[in-house]
Amino acid sequence: MSGVDEMVVAEDGVRLWAARSGAGAPVVFCHGGPGLWDFLGDAAGLLADRATVHRWDQRGCGRSQRCGPYSVARSVADLDAVRGHFGLERMALLGHSYGADLALRYALAHPERVSGLVYVSGTGIDSRSTWRSTYQRNLRANLGQHLARWEELERRERTEAEEREWCVLQWSADYGDRERALEQAAASATPWFGVNVECNATVNAEVARTSGTPELRSACERLEVPVLIVHGSEDIRPNWALDSLERALPRVSRTVLDGAGHLPWVEDPDGFRAAVGGFLAGSGADRR
Repeated sequence: MSGVDEMVVAEDGVRLWAARSGAGAPVVFCHGGPGLWDFLGDAAGLLADRATVHRWDQRGCGRSQRCGPYSVARSVADLDAVRGHFGLERMALLGHSYGADLALRYALAHPERVSGLVYVSGTGIDSRSTWRSTYQRNLRANLGQHLARWEELERRERTEAEEREWCVLQWSADYGDRERALEQAAASATPWFGVNVECNATVNAEVARTSGTPELRSACERLEVPVLIVHGSEDIRPNWALDSLERALPRVSRTVLDGAGHLPWVEDPDGFRAAVGGFLAGSGADRR
């Protein structure tokens, strides 16, 4: 579901692509990455009769202007520009993967503007060192017969076509259904907008520095926004990494979708729609 394309102007003049679709209470999606683009159209479609979904490409990514600077604070400000562009006083947020962390950081900075937060396939608030090695082992195990080609591409500079091939191979490890994994990964890379490597490296380094800090945990403990954690049982990022966030939040519920991987709306659309739609409709986001 593409919606109507719009252009949001951030406070420093950078132009951000956005789209609005569906009907109902407002929810703003935050895609993963960093350095990628919005590929949450199918997730938006599942909620089209329950929410007005606002999607956007983060700065420097996808259809947005390829221009920095890149930082978590800058992304939080850009998200607020999206909110302001659409005239939203309060909104629910749905973030996927890195976007889940971005949505959380926004809620911590502006809790009065957030009615509820759906935290999809994130990795919690502990240091990345606690789960990264498990993720790497699971990634290589799922790559199977494609591991050698993925490693070959990873070791050297890649053409744009090879960059897409490398990403499709890596993303294929994110699906629980191994028989359809390559097909599903290729679909998420179509259309292909290219990875913003600078954005990815800069923002990832900042997230790594600030994760696992007492300050982040303390801020989460004070957050009164209702939060729904959603993740697939077969995500190669270990499910137990999310325990740190669940323990810290005072108003939290958690749904595990059996058999689904990192993109649970793709592999369990009915379960995803039921969990997220119910939360947005009143089990969490509409309740003060």
